[in-house]
Amino acid sequence: MNVFLYLISAASWFAFATSCEVIANETDNWSAWRGPNLNGAASETADPPTVWTPTENVGWTTDLPGQGTSTPIVWQDRVFLLSAKPTQKQADSPVVSDNRSRTTPPDVYYQFMITCVGRQTGRILWSRVAVEEVPHEGHHPTHTYAGSSPTTDGERLYVSFGSRGIFAYSLDGDMLWKTDLGNMRTRYGWGESVTPVIHGDSLIINWDQEEGSFITCLDPSTGRKKWSTPRPNEVTSWNTPLVTEIDGRAIVVVNGTHKVRAYDLASGEERWSCGGQTVNAIPSPIRFEDSAIVMSGYRGSIAASIPLSSRDDVTGSDKVSWTAKGGTPYVPSPLLVEDRLYFTGTNRNVLSVLNANTGIAVSAPMRLSALRNIYASPVASRKHIYILDREGTCVVLTNATKPEIVAVNKLNDATDASPVIVGHQLLIRSWTRLYSIVDTRVE
Repeated sequence: MNVFLYLISAASWFAFATSCEVIANETDNWSAWRGPNLNGAASETADPPTVWTPTENVGWTTDLPGQGTSTPIVWQDRVFLLSAKPTQKQADSPVVSDNRSRTTPPDVYYQFMITCVGRQTGRILWSRVAVEEVPHEGHHPTHTYAGSSPTTDGERLYVSFGSRGIFAYSLDGDMLWKTDLGNMRTRYGWGESVTPVIHGDSLIINWDQEEGSFITCLDPSTGRKKWSTPRPNEVTSWNTPLVTEIDGRAIVVVNGTHKVRAYDLASGEERWSCGGQTVNAIPSPIRFEDSAIVMSGYRGSIAASIPLSSRDDVTGSDKVSWTAKGGTPYVPSPLLVEDRLYFTGTNRNVLSVLNANTGIAVSAPMRLSALRNIYASPVASRKHIYILDREGTCVVLTNATKPEIVAVNKLNDATDASPVIVGHQLLIRSWTRLYSIVDTRVE
């Protein structure tokens, strides 16, 4: 082989190997909305770019049908996303708004859609309309009708459109089952975000609304109800449960305005509770060692570490490992890396870092002046932390006790979904597009 052909072959093999590296490691799956560790941290091998622009280090951009604000998930070479698309079909009769609502229901049908995108190419592999209906409520101006993330166990894709239904699909887009849990009534008609959680042979759905809140467990193979437990006094919360195991028992930890509660996964029995959260308790619980750390930050501020083995009501007792106040998030969820908790205050651009063992700050709060309002939750690779605001600006910091800013990147798009890290790829979903951030430099 002459030198010229050898160089072409070598370059082709390098390009092929580099592209395959994106999908080679199965541990790079991001199968749930907070990632493989349920805390915003990617696998230890993850190392995406830290610098990009709309034209630099963008491997591909894909236009998505309709709008959505939910975080994508990834299984091997596929990305799954939800969206909602208005049609031209008028409602058969006007939808009457609840007299407590501050929003107006639409007068047209919406298509509630699932889209599968190839990770390597950005090509839409399939798109399905799960249901076409007229929503019974409106939504907050900063929200959409697709606010919940899908989840997968690698066998089935589980999708919640809340009041429009819970669905299971094959990874190739075949509907396997659907079930209807009724219409939610959300606070002021601000909309829904019901993200399902899969754990073994249990699919957990938290159904917090203004009246009649409950949590239920479905059979993931059929959609049939296994149990349902009322959540007394709980109201709309938009939060996602944490399912984890302690002392050989699986439990479900759920945030809430009145109390954090833990349920037995097998029976739905409440095992423990802890009051003290703020209204609109949105951030998801995360596990650190043998405790659940739960935060909320709307019209108040609280973080608490509660032993997973607790029993009964531990509010205000010495059974709570620690509590901390100040700078906790409203919409975003916290990030856990080793023993460090990273979170932004309310929806603002101030970053705090606490020691997860003690709840004590390990560095002074840091203002990220390049960012504005933040809905997305922070995520971390092996070396870096990524914090994305609502206008497509992403600050990249060192993954350290005292983070330092590495880069500020802008896409100039509406970005409320949390970023996703898989291998050497960073996925950013805007309301209408999906961006693949990869190193596009030619070696």
